[in-house]
Amino acid sequence: MRLGVMFDRDLPPEQLVPFARELDGTAADDLWVVEDLGWTGAISSAATALAATSRLRVGLGITPAPLRNPMLLAMELANLARLHPGRLAAGIGHGVQDWMRQVGAAVPSPLALLEETITSVRGLLRGETVTLRGRSVHLDGVSLVHPPAEPPPVLAGVLNPRSLALSGRVAQGTILPEGFAPERFPELLGHIGAPADHEVVAFIHLYIGADAREATWDIAVEHAKFLKVRPEEVVMATGSAEEAAERVRELGAAGVHTVAVRPVGAEPLPHVTKLLAAL
Repeated sequence: MRLGVMFDRDLPPEQLVPFARELDGTAADDLWVVEDLGWTGAISSAATALAATSRLRVGLGITPAPLRNPMLLAMELANLARLHPGRLAAGIGHGVQDWMRQVGAAVPSPLALLEETITSVRGLLRGETVTLRGRSVHLDGVSLVHPPAEPPPVLAGVLNPRSLALSGRVAQGTILPEGFAPERFPELLGHIGAPADHEVVAFIHLYIGADAREATWDIAVEHAKFLKVRPEEVVMATGSAEEAAERVRELGAAGVHTVAVRPVGAEPLPHVTKLLAAL
């Protein structure tokens, strides 16, 4: 099991470089950056994190397909992959539909757009000339001048059964949101229905301290709404370091290949350090 750490969207962007450098000196495997409307862009964050580190894989978690032309996205990913071979994972998702409507980027079929985006981006990264006249994506004989020798894996950040099945069919991995209980993963993996080399990434909030419930309760309430569970059922790596480590291990035992923790609060790395020691 790989262990990743998210640079939370609420942290000031200028903290990314020292955060990445310090994390690069730990036993963590990944650093995940965020692209949410109004916060920060994932490509610029990933480029900064990759340049500031020498070892970590950097994941995009998650760039919305409606905001990214597939050709431009492939160009950006290829550039990063050539500059930092083997150290990039590209997460692409539907985007939060309310946000997409706010910026005039909503499409009639988010499912079709995601499939067409992932399919065309993967083809371009493999060095292919791509022509696609889809429902949302229109490409006419385009290709990359500098395709990467080692194309980065493209993962789908999805939630619902039809989207999970789409991910298993066209992506190289699936990114699952924070809060799922380990006992839900057989069902989720069944919807994905992908081969063994399909990487499953699960995000989970992390907070180590006696005040964990108070510090994370609002987050649990927020995530319970879209997971359609009670706040008490939202799973987090919280409590003591040993308790947090056990939650991480449970996800690995449930079939997750990469657990990416999302530290809560303005001082995230002490939580990560304690978790790594417990693991």
